[in-house]
Amino acid sequence: MNPRVDKKFWEDFELVAGCDEAGRGPLAGPVVAAAVILPKFFFHPEIDDSKKLTPQKREKLFYLIQRSAVSFAFGIVPPEIIDEINILQATKLAMREAINGLRPQPEVVLIDALELEGLEIAQYSIIRGDRLSISIAAASILAKVKRDMIMLEYHRQYPWYGFDKNKGYPTSYHRQCLRKYGPSPIHRKSFRLSDAK
Repeated sequence: MNPRVDKKFWEDFELVAGCDEAGRGPLAGPVVAAAVILPKFFFHPEIDDSKKLTPQKREKLFYLIQRSAVSFAFGIVPPEIIDEINILQATKLAMREAINGLRPQPEVVLIDALELEGLEIAQYSIIRGDRLSISIAAASILAKVKRDMIMLEYHRQYPWYGFDKNKGYPTSYHRQCLRKYGPSPIHRKSFRLSDAK
């Protein structure tokens, strides 16, 4: 990925953060956001939109990004809060938690496709930001791998749902398991789980 979007901000700011989320679409588990401040003019040819990468490549980059970053942080919102405030607001909450967790705080945040109300830091919403900004792409990798790790832990608690394979997304196997076993404590009750029946 050519970090030309980021370069424009690095020319004017010392601390530029990228922010993205993982887990808006699944029927189970938390929504996870990550925020990361990369060094100015940072480049790594393998960093890209997490959806374009294999799990093995994502995991390798997960640790590389953390070693390279000026700062990184996560925001994790569990299913019961998603049910209470809805997935969009839960996503924004996770993003705010991740950004607020950065030390030092960034001067500007590049966010994938969303605007965050009440954020006291300058922000820029970038459509398809995980394909255009290396900072957002790095955040997308951190968020995706972190969420996958959480779902693997849930797989150990509820192995009959196959969370190690579907990570809570509505695959045909996951729907079959919902029909057979009903929802688990980590399923999002506000989502249309009835679609699985």
